[in-house]
This record gives sequence, structure tokens and C-alpha cells, in this order.
Amino acid sequence: NTLQNMQQVASYSFRCFILSVMKLSSLDIFPFNESAHDLMERFFNSLNLFRMRKLLQKCRDKLLWNYKLNLTTDPKFESVAREVCKSTIAEIKECADEPVGKGFLVSCLVDHRGNITEYQCHQYITKMTAIIFSDYRLICGFMDDCKADINLLKCGSIRPGEKDAHSQGEVVACLEKGLVKEAEETDPRIQVSDQCKKAILRVAELSSDDFHLDRHLYFACRDDRERFCENTQAGEGRVYKCLFNHKFEESMSEKVGICFSRQVSSECQGEMLDYRRMLMEDFSLSPEIILSCRGEIEHHCSGLHRKGRTLHCLMKVVRGEKGNVGLNCQQALQTLIQETDPGADYRIDRALNEACESVIQTACKHIRSGDPMILSCLMEHLYTEKMVEDCEHRLLELQYFISRDWKLDTVLYRKCQGDASRLCHTHGWNETSELMPPGAVFSCLYRHAYRTEEQGRRLSRECRAEVQRILHQRAMDVKLDPALQDKCMIDLGKWCSEKTETGQELECLQDHLDDLVSECRDIVGNLTELESEDIQIEALLMRACEPIIQTFCHEVADNQIDSGDLMECLIQNKHQKEMNEKCAIGVTHFQLVQMKDFRFSYKFKMACKEDVLKLCPNIKKKVDVVICLSTTVRNDTLQDAKEHRVSLKCRKQLRVEELEMTEDIRLEPELYEACKSDIKNYCQNVPYGNAQIIECLKEIKKQLSTRCHQKVFKLQETEMMDPELDYTLMRVCKQMIKRFCPEADSKNMLQCLKQNKNSEVMDPKCKQMITKRQITQNTDYRLNPVLRKACKADIPKFCQNILNRAKDDTELEGQVISCLKLKYADQRLSPDCEDQIRVIIQESALDYRLDPQLQMHCSEEISSLCAEEAAAQEQTGQVEECLKVNLLKIKTEMCKKEVLNMLKESKADIFVDPVLHTACALDIKHHCAAIPPGRGRQMSCLMEALEDKRVRLQPECKKRLNDRIEMWSYAAKVAPAEGFSDLAMQVMTSPSKNYILSVITVGICVLFLIGLMCGRITKRVTRELKDR
Repeated sequence: NTLQNMQQVASYSFRCFILSVMKLSSLDIFPFNESAHDLMERFFNSLNLFRMRKLLQKCRDKLLWNYKLNLTTDPKFESVAREVCKSTIAEIKECADEPVGKGFLVSCLVDHRGNITEYQCHQYITKMTAIIFSDYRLICGFMDDCKADINLLKCGSIRPGEKDAHSQGEVVACLEKGLVKEAEETDPRIQVSDQCKKAILRVAELSSDDFHLDRHLYFACRDDRERFCENTQAGEGRVYKCLFNHKFEESMSEKVGICFSRQVSSECQGEMLDYRRMLMEDFSLSPEIILSCRGEIEHHCSGLHRKGRTLHCLMKVVRGEKGNVGLNCQQALQTLIQETDPGADYRIDRALNEACESVIQTACKHIRSGDPMILSCLMEHLYTEKMVEDCEHRLLELQYFISRDWKLDTVLYRKCQGDASRLCHTHGWNETSELMPPGAVFSCLYRHAYRTEEQGRRLSRECRAEVQRILHQRAMDVKLDPALQDKCMIDLGKWCSEKTETGQELECLQDHLDDLVSECRDIVGNLTELESEDIQIEALLMRACEPIIQTFCHEVADNQIDSGDLMECLIQNKHQKEMNEKCAIGVTHFQLVQMKDFRFSYKFKMACKEDVLKLCPNIKKKVDVVICLSTTVRNDTLQDAKEHRVSLKCRKQLRVEELEMTEDIRLEPELYEACKSDIKNYCQNVPYGNAQIIECLKEIKKQLSTRCHQKVFKLQETEMMDPELDYTLMRVCKQMIKRFCPEADSKNMLQCLKQNKNSEVMDPKCKQMITKRQITQNTDYRLNPVLRKACKADIPKFCQNILNRAKDDTELEGQVISCLKLKYADQRLSPDCEDQIRVIIQESALDYRLDPQLQMHCSEEISSLCAEEAAAQEQTGQVEECLKVNLLKIKTEMCKKEVLNMLKESKADIFVDPVLHTACALDIKHHCAAIPPGRGRQMSCLMEALEDKRVRLQPECKKRLNDRIEMWSYAAKVAPAEGFSDLAMQVMTSPSKNYILSVITVGICVLFLIGLMCGRITKRVTRELKDR
């Protein structure tokens, strides 16, 4: 019978050959009206022999397939098997249970031929192996449903070159490929029938549970299964999981496939790729998903089963965007992602592939299709103009699961294998245990990524780059950081429920750092500390700041190790005109976060860590640490300590931190909290940056609340002690400092600028700012460190009554300086103090605003009598001259007293009367050149010259001198001398000084003579008394 059947096959083959010749004839390859001999000769001459053999081979394979199908179902073979293999069938329960008359029995025995011990049975089954389908019993059901599709797709053929020519796995694989191709094409030419589709999916679902039942995969991976999974029991997908977990082992078959150079054989890998794609496309192929996620699918994802949409819907639910999901379902999804591993090849995830196709074609076209770096490329373009909304959602849904198992990130997995074993004690790459869960491995890696060489072992360069890449990705979405989301779930709901924009959740947690529960606070603190070292982790901030980085910070940005340099550069250039709003807001936010803990400033932490532990223990907030350290530095400086307690490197970084804090009032939390209401009332529309809020508060200081006023006064006192901390002054006068004060010490910067204030090349804006600071200094001697030091002994000696009435942290409104001015006129000050007061008098004589007492008591008179002079853009003493001229019109006693004090001061030195000094400059040069200035000497010289008729003074000088004499005379009447010193000063400055002194001298002499005479008369005694 077998021989007859084989002859029949040969007849079929010849018939197929003739049909082929007829087909070629119809194509006019050669005519069909010739003899058979000529026909054959022309045929072989016309056709390439290889093509002919191919044609015959295809025809033969198809005929053999149909023939084997008929033989497999022939009941005669089953009846022989039951006789020959009776005892074997009894031993193999699986074969004994097969139904009778359907051809399943022989197929089962062929499948178990390795276990047959009976000789006759073994010989019979060995012969049958060559002529029937060994797995027919597994797929016969779909043969009826897919018969037409098998013919349509030409899947029914025998390929003798394959590993098992007698397996229907090739037919199943062919139909599966046709199904996938149909789904991928928008307008498929060949469509698989719905009935066949269901049958294929049934087979796939069955084979997903048992490795043996997927015959194509079984034979492709049989060698690797025996090598790596010999002791793994088949069923429940265990063999498949074992193969997948060992795909990167060095001893795997070394044929290049789709993922890496060392993996399972390419044929096995190809089958696994198809299998993984199918699992991602249809959730029904995964029993765990069906069992664990049934409720979630029905409730949230019904009707979305095509093209992997159901799985992505479940992923979306797990992310918390669409309700809640059970723990079992979440674990089942994580397991499925681990098994399919779409991170290795994005094409496995069809929903992602379709959603992101346009983005990949534009943004990632330089990367080879299927390369694992495609996902990284997509993450880099997240929230950019190139990203589309659907791709963004699918990408984040997948990354949520990849981020929870570091082994799912293929590139990271490969680059960091050695580091994980070396530093994190993962002895086996595929180890999973409670002691070392996947999340712990990545945490270990990133802790070592930012260690210095002094701190010990570090990651390799390649692994460090991958860890940084993952951190950059996680910074984009808080849900991509498993530990952060797990520990901070309650706080996210409590504090950040309304912060739904990109990157806002992490910023919100940082803003509420002190309010978070301890575990969440620790994680957010560690992440923030990490960002301070490498701000490039903040991918969204880096994207916003890219223009400013390219312009001003490209050198530090190119450094492989950041160490906080990039953020420092961004802070320094925060107010450049090229700076955009998003970048400025991001940089400021990071500065504000840094104030919560000094560890968040990497450079400050590294420079001052030891100093903080030694000098400021138990202090955590950065602003408190800065105050503690700066106070220590100041005390050491004032006490001329031989050795500073704060190290040099810390002092340098401390200066940087102090300067940065002056730029924004929010960086000084105590000041900000004290002045919040005042800012709202008076400076609501003023921007925070460039110290503009601080400047606004200074200008309206008198209107501020008591607490805010005190804090602003303290701030001004600090700035006057160290002008470099005066952000506005340093910014406005930056160029003038370079011109006039390049060598000046930071503490003498304002003094240097004041000395060059009236230079012709002085910038007007800087000059105006210097004047503002002078006005501030003259309100209180404590705001003028130079004056305070020079008059240290004079102030308590002459002005103690004022000090007794004074309150801490409030201005004295120039009372002490006014007191010292009067003593200057009396010539009673020490030389150092006199020099400083002379400078103040000279400056205030030119600008009435520098005299707080005059401005306070004469404000009405200035606005009514001297409005025009006060409105002048440049103050040259005209307001003071106006008040002197209108002295008789002044009604307010306090204002009149201030003007009289000015007149008194002008008697002491002509330099403090700018109008008179200007008018008499030539006369001083000609007549008083030999007279040293000070103590009224040059003024007396001019008065004597005025009385001397031989001397001719300049008309303007003469006029001004006569005016002054009249004013002094009036002042003497209105304000008589309060004491001997005032009387002496009036005499010494009087034009009739010589006459008065002569009269006083004659009077004293007369009194002396009278005294002598009276004494001799009244003191006479008798001679007797003398003789005793």
C-alpha cells in the first residue's frame, strides 16, 4: 500500500510538472504545438534550471503535505498501533486517553517515542515518524477552520530542510505571520477569516501555557531548553520564562539576533519575538491577566482588546490615571511586561509602535529600527514639540513598568551587569529575592554613581551614563520613580492634588519638604541632594535653560562630572537678557529648595561639611548654617584671631552663598516671613528677582510694620558692614567698581564709590544709587561703619542722652550725627571723628536729602519756599542756601533751629558752605593760601580781608560774606549762646573779634589790678602777729 501511495505521489508530481509547463506556455514563454521531445528541449533551454527545480519543489512539498495529512488521519495506522503497542499505550496515560478513530493515537505515540521500550512498537513508530504529522492531535481542530486560509496563504507544505518536517508548527507559524501582516497593513491584500483567527488564537493561548505545545518554538529552542532549562517542568509558561531569563547568558547560542550579540539561537529568538508580540497584542493569551484583571478589564477597558489597547488601558489604570487596580492585576501586568520585554524592542508593543511612528520617523530616525535606544530617544523628546499626545500616553504607560524592574531597561541591563555584581552583590544577573528586589539594585547603582574617588568605589563610565539617563527620565514624571511614588502617595494627595502639570508634583513635594512624612521626606531629600550635584537630572529644567547654557555655561555643561558647577553658572546668569522665563523660574525654585537643607547645595556641602559638624552641629536649614558660619568668620576677623575657625575653602564658598541669597528676598526666609504682609500691601507688583522687593521695602521703610522694619534695618546694617552683599548696589555700579575700585576690599567698596561719586565719568545711575546709600547711612550712625569706628569714644561722650532714648533695630533719624555736627562746630571732637563728620557735613551741604533732621523738620518749608531748588535734577546746595536766605520766613521752630545749626556749622569751616566756598575760591587762593583749612581758620582769614580796606575781594565773595554776617547776627539774636563754648565760638567767628578780645583783655587786666589793691588793704596784720 505504501509503495502504491508513493507511486501515486510520483504521478502527482509529474502531473504538477505538466501543469506548470502549461502555465508557462500560457505566458508565451514557449509554444505548446511542438512534439514532446522538442518541447522538453526548448523548455530546459529557456528556463534556468534552478527556477525549474524551485517550481517542482514547491509543488512537491504541497502534494506531500496533503498526502501526509491523509495518512495521519487514516484509521488503519491506528488499529495497527493498538495491536503492536498495547503495553506502551497502557503506560503512557496521555495516549491511552486519546479518542478512537481520529488519528490522535499514532501522533501521540510519535510525540513520546523517546519513552517507548517495546522493540516492535518502537520500530513501528520510528517508521511512522517519517510519514505522519507528529503533532496532529494538537492542531487538528484548526485544520478544519483554516483549510481555505492554508491554501490561500500557501501554508500547507513540507520543508525537508527544517528540524522537524513532520510538525504542523510550520503551518501554525505561517498562519500567525499572515495574521500579523494583515494587522500591520492598512489595506491588506489577503485577509485571514474570522473563524481561522479564533482557531489560531486558541492554539497560541494553549501553547503559551505549555512550551511543548508551541511546536515551532519548541523545535527552534529545543537545544537551548536542554542546556538551560533541563530541570524546569513544562506547563504554566515556566519553560518560556526560563528561556527568556537566560537570553543574555554568555553560554547561549551565539547567533546574532534582534537584541544582543550573546543570546539564544537566532531562530529561537525569532520565534520568541513573534510570541512576545502576540502576548502584547492580545491579553487573552495570558491566563494570569485573564484571571487577575477580569474585574478591571470589565470595569475600565471593555471593548479595547484589539492591537494591545486593553493592556495599555490596564497600564493606565495602574498609573492611577483611571481609577484603581488590584495588587494581583498589577503583579500580573508586571510579569507580562517582564516576559514580553518591550524595552528590548519597541515594535513588540504594537500600540506604542503605532502611536509613536511619526515621532520615531522625525526625532529618532538616526537610530536603527528595533534598537532599544528608541525608547530612550522617545523619552528625551517627551513634552517637546515633536512629541504627539497619543505617543506620550503610551510611552509613559510602558515606562511605568520598565522603571519598576531595572532589568527591563535593556541598555542599562547590559552596561551595568558588572557593576551590579561588583558593588551591589548580585551574584546572578537573573536573581530576584526579597533581600535584593529589582528596585534596590538600581538604588545601589545610583548611590555609587555620584561617589568621588576619595569616597570609594565608583561605577564604570558606561554604567554611570546609563544611570544618569534613567534619573533624567524619572525626573520628568514622579510616577516613573517607584520608591518616590510608593512612599509619597499620601503626601502627593494631601499637598499636590492640584499640581498636575509636567514636573509640578516633584516641585510641590520639595516645596512642602518640612510637612512630608519622614519616609517621603527622606526620599525627596535624597533626590534633591542628588540634583544639586547633577542638575542635568532635571531634564525639563535643562530643556528650558538650553539657550542660556549654550551661551554662558557651555564649558561647565560639557564636563562629565557636574559637581554643582552648572547650577552655579545658571544662578550667576539668571538675569541676563537671554534668560527666558521658564528657566529663571526653575532656577529660582531650585534656589528656594536649597534653603531648606544645606545638603541641597552640593558645592557648599562639600566645602563646609566638616566646619558645619564642628561649629554648627544640629543645624539643618541652609540659611541658619550660613548665619552660623558667617558669624564665626566675622567674630574671628574682629578679634584678629591668629587662625580662623572656618576653613579657607568653606569661607570662599560661604561668600558665594551669601551673595546668592541677597538676590531674592525669598532666599532669606526670616526676612520674607516678617515682611510678607508689607510686600502684599506696598510691593505687590514688584518682581522678586534682582533684589527688587528688598529695594522696594528699603524705600518705604517708615511705612513698614515694626517686625519688618527691624529686619530690614538689620539687613541694611549687614550690607553697610559688607557692601558686596548689597546686590542692587553691586549690580548697578558693576562697571564703575571696575573703573574706580578694582583693588578695593569688598568692605570698603561703598567708601571708594563715595569718594569718586562726583567724577565726570561716573555713571548717573550708579551715582544715584550711591546717594541712596548715603541717605540711608546718615539716618543712623550704626549704618556707617567707618563713622562708628572713628567716633567710638565721641558718641557716648557727647550724645549719651540720645543713646539712652534709642531702641534696638530702629533708626535714630540722624540724631547722633546731628549731635556730632554741633560738637564739630564747637571743635570738641577727636581728630578721626572730626574728619568723618566734616565729610558728612560737606556732603549734606550739597544735598539736603543727606540731612535726615533737616528733611524731617523742614519738609513743608522746602516744598513751599524752595520747591524749584528741590526739584533740580542735580543737587548743589541750592536748597540749603534757599533756607538760609529765607530764614526770617520760617515759622516752624524745629526747622529754624536746623537752619541755624547749618549757619553755625558754616562758621566752623568754609568747606561746609559750598555756595560761599565756590564764590570765594579765588580769594582763598590769593589771600589765605598759607592758612590751613579747618577750625574756622580760613573763614577768619576771609573776614579779616573783608574788614581790611586795602584788600579787594571778588564781588560775589564779598556779597556772600556780607550775607553770612547778617545771617550770623540774626542767628545770634534768635539763638543766643547756650554756654561758654557757644559764646567763645561766636566771638571767634565774629567780624569784630579783635575789638571784642581787646575789650575783654582790658577788662580782665582792670579786674586783676583792683583785686591786688583790695587784697593788700583787707589783709593787713599787726607787726606783733608777724613777729610770732
